[in-house]
Amino acid sequence: MRLDLTQDVAALTAAIVDIESVSGNEKALADAVEEALRALPHLTVSRDGDTVIARTTQGRGERVVIAGHLDTVPVNRNLPSRVEGDRLYGCGTGDMKAGVAVQLKLATLPETNRDVTYFFYECEEVEEARNGLKRIGDTRPELLEADFAVLMEPSGGIIEGGCQGTIRIDVRVPGERAHSARSWMGSNAIHNAGVVLDILRSYEPSQPVVDGLEFREGLNAVFIDGGVAGNVIPDECVVTINYRFAPDKSLADAEKYLREVFDGYEVTVVDGAPGARPGLTHPAAAAFVEAIGGETPARAKLGWTDVARFSALGIPAVNFGPGEPSLSHTREEYVEIPRIFAGEERMRAWLTA
Repeated sequence: MRLDLTQDVAALTAAIVDIESVSGNEKALADAVEEALRALPHLTVSRDGDTVIARTTQGRGERVVIAGHLDTVPVNRNLPSRVEGDRLYGCGTGDMKAGVAVQLKLATLPETNRDVTYFFYECEEVEEARNGLKRIGDTRPELLEADFAVLMEPSGGIIEGGCQGTIRIDVRVPGERAHSARSWMGSNAIHNAGVVLDILRSYEPSQPVVDGLEFREGLNAVFIDGGVAGNVIPDECVVTINYRFAPDKSLADAEKYLREVFDGYEVTVVDGAPGARPGLTHPAAAAFVEAIGGETPARAKLGWTDVARFSALGIPAVNFGPGEPSLSHTREEYVEIPRIFAGEERMRAWLTA
């Protein structure tokens, strides 16, 4: 399927949504994006797997990356797209094909006040080993060199700075096996896990202010596993806990904090990723905030996004996309059509003023 970049951004969003691109199946959409971009003579286009990179080379004093992922979560009876009033419904409308459509419309600009790298990547919604942005950052980091980056993640048309870090741990609670008919002769690990759950219930989220933006942390059990047989008192219970922490902590800080909270228990780190500070005081970021404007001030990103990868490369980055984050991954996902037009207009003004 071909993409017509002359149509308006809402129609382009619908066309992109209708090219199914569940993680690992982005080839058809990547082909269409590559073909559309190669027709624009002011861009140098390259491809790595199902990641497409288009760059301007105007010799400007600043380069920015505008990035968006092509993949979606699995379709849930929400394709093809449909329009109802001012809403465009469909899988990936907000997360983040409306943002991809804005990227493509911006890429048609023959001249911009900054050099731009338009970055369309694969496999954001799955394990990080498959993430196209991570792969390019590891193998071809020169393609990501920039003074500033905008990630078109859904943010409701509001600038969201930085992102939370995340770490997942297993807390092992011991017990002693016994026959359930003689339970007093053992120690029930599942019952003992109540102490861990009490710690979680009594947790009061910290709300640190980082670079002027207020984050809200979270500490929650996400799995619990225990039990041996229907007539056995279990000797082990494992509570899996996810900690979402503000970017004033490093990943090591977060792990240290969790080991202190669950002191006396065996704690195993399952996985984790650092957050990213907002960095809105950086000149390039401050210029973006001023140009994009809007009545709502920038806010903290509550969640982890690939801005953390840019931060690790020393590139300040923000989240700014027309999608509504609370609708992501839902069957009734939609994007407000006026927000798509507004997003394109504000981004275009930033690149051409």
